[in-house]
Amino acid sequence: MTEVVSENSEVTVLLVDDNPQNLKVLYETLKDKGYRLLIANEGEKALDLAHRHQPEVILLDIMMPDMDGYEVCERLKADPATADCAVVFLSALDDLQAKVKGFSLGGADYISKPFQSLEVIARVKTHARVIRLERELQARNRELRGDQARILNSISEGIYGLDENGVIEFANPAAAEIMGCPVDQLIGRNFFEAHFATCGDGPDGLPVQSTCCQGMAENQRNIRMSRPDGSGFPAEYRSTPKLDNDELHGAVVVFRDITAELESEAALEEARELVQEQRDQLAHASRLTTMGEMAAGFAHEVNQPLTAITNYARVSKRMMSKEAPDLGLLGETLDKIEAQSHRASEIIRRIRRFMKKPATGKEIISVPALLEDTRQFAEVDMRNNEGGIELSVPDSLPDVAADPIQVQQVALNLIRNALEATRSANASTPVEVSAELLGSSCVRVQVRDHGVGLPADAEDKLFLPFYTTKDEGMGIGLATCRSLIQAQGGDIGFERPEDGGACFYFTLPVAGADGASCAPEPASSVREA
Repeated sequence: MTEVVSENSEVTVLLVDDNPQNLKVLYETLKDKGYRLLIANEGEKALDLAHRHQPEVILLDIMMPDMDGYEVCERLKADPATADCAVVFLSALDDLQAKVKGFSLGGADYISKPFQSLEVIARVKTHARVIRLERELQARNRELRGDQARILNSISEGIYGLDENGVIEFANPAAAEIMGCPVDQLIGRNFFEAHFATCGDGPDGLPVQSTCCQGMAENQRNIRMSRPDGSGFPAEYRSTPKLDNDELHGAVVVFRDITAELESEAALEEARELVQEQRDQLAHASRLTTMGEMAAGFAHEVNQPLTAITNYARVSKRMMSKEAPDLGLLGETLDKIEAQSHRASEIIRRIRRFMKKPATGKEIISVPALLEDTRQFAEVDMRNNEGGIELSVPDSLPDVAADPIQVQQVALNLIRNALEATRSANASTPVEVSAELLGSSCVRVQVRDHGVGLPADAEDKLFLPFYTTKDEGMGIGLATCRSLIQAQGGDIGFERPEDGGACFYFTLPVAGADGASCAPEPASSVREA
């Protein structure tokens, strides 16, 4: 064995021939071409050099003693280390049968002896380039497969690759962890039989079945999957068809155990229900507090028609005691008794409606009617504060979708605050209650007073629980108002009018405006009243 290394050794070429003269000629032909040249004069030496150096090109003589070129080629192709080498046969055998045999054993080319130097140079150059490109491509493919494996191994979701029959061909480490079973014990199992207890009832309706058989992607949540040990867990999965030139070859399934997620959702839903219940209780308590504060006024309001009824009844009784009663006057008096009875009944009805707990769900509300009803409800506060209420609502205002009792509670709370603020400033201007349409999806209701306004630092804390600017306030009124309005899909806020006082507003979604948002306006566009 002889080894000669040229200055440029990027490409290795192995020259194999039992004739020293032929080897010399080949060497002289290629020595200045920048190749790393290896020389062997028999088959065993050629195999040893090829195994250790993995040359790109082997120029191989066929007719050699002990081991001919065909056998050398066959053994080169059987060795993984040398299988990709380009074997170019050199032989004086120029018949077709010899060439066919050489190609059938894995030869890449055939040069007849005596060979031409230029032909050898050209063939070696071509095959060297092809082999180098193939090796670079293989290296890149190995790199990509490595990247792919690292990505799949780092994903926390389980991944299966299934064939068209549902047999698991691939499983990542996360799948093994979720299933509590090594990867090598998952591969080869049938996905449906291994993970679904209902598989024995037939394939119809099984998850991923339509993806494997029909190429239809699936995405389901809270599906019960079984582990090999017999335990089960709720899972979410996505399956996509595995296609090759539009031909279906199975499915890729990405799944995860959602046990902890479902438990968290259940706990969150329970907490939401508890918060909703507490909010309803707080709102009801707030209404009871309001009624307690207004009790004296309502007692006076109810007492008026009752006193009138009593007086009209006495008058009627005296009329009837006469020998010739004036039946016409008696009828008019009885009509007045009936009217006063209706008035007392209406006052009591209004109080009872305000006191009751609201029914679940929203109703279609006429904003003008609701505000007018609220204004009448606040008449007691108007008298107590020696104030007035000026209602301005356009007839064209669309209805809103909300709970009428809760909206009335908010409106009444804001109006009572406005009346008290106006009285504290000794102002006589009525409280202004107005409503308008914002865009096409929200109605804005605002209550403007003419009091002394609010402190500069109150704006950020105004709707926080237990914050109040009143000496005897508890600080739950506005916090409750915000909670009630947000529950209706609206927003509540405060503005400082340039000419003093305060302006509170709330928004409600227009009935039928599906998906409409009544989110607060950006700070830059907040209007000044």
